[in-house]
Amino acid sequence: MTSITTSGVTLNIKSCRTKFAHRFVRSLLQIRNHAPPSSSSSSEEKLIQKRRQRIKIAAYSSMAHAVGPRMNWSRALLFKLRNRACRHRKKKRIVVIRRKTKKASRSSQGSVPVDQAKKLRRLVPGAKSMDLCSLLEETAHYITCLSTQIKVMQALADHLSK
Repeated sequence: MTSITTSGVTLNIKSCRTKFAHRFVRSLLQIRNHAPPSSSSSSEEKLIQKRRQRIKIAAYSSMAHAVGPRMNWSRALLFKLRNRACRHRKKKRIVVIRRKTKKASRSSQGSVPVDQAKKLRRLVPGAKSMDLCSLLEETAHYITCLSTQIKVMQALADHLSK
């Protein structure tokens, strides 16, 4: 069996893939069963966008649950999804638009690894306050899990397209 050892924790990839697949298929069935009946073509685009967003959330949630709380990125995703669900339940929503100001990037060679680490921290959930070594370990595991996600989704698409 294929396994990864990070920070003294051994993760079984096949087991993780199986857990993800089961949970993801269950989530897809729930999405399909809760789909509203289709109506006009203009609202159909909105329904497609909502369904796409639900599938994306289901994929992230399934992978984070399959890995469990062992990794920072999975804990961060689970926390984010849980908070998102709580916010979604509230009827009142306040939308705040923030304009991001682009900071001038420094071109000195000494800051290149720091800039790359900043970019990684933005991409990997829960990586904002990690040291570089932990960041690289989390990133490697996150990439492995994302590739597992892709393989499972591809297998589902291939199976359903037959």
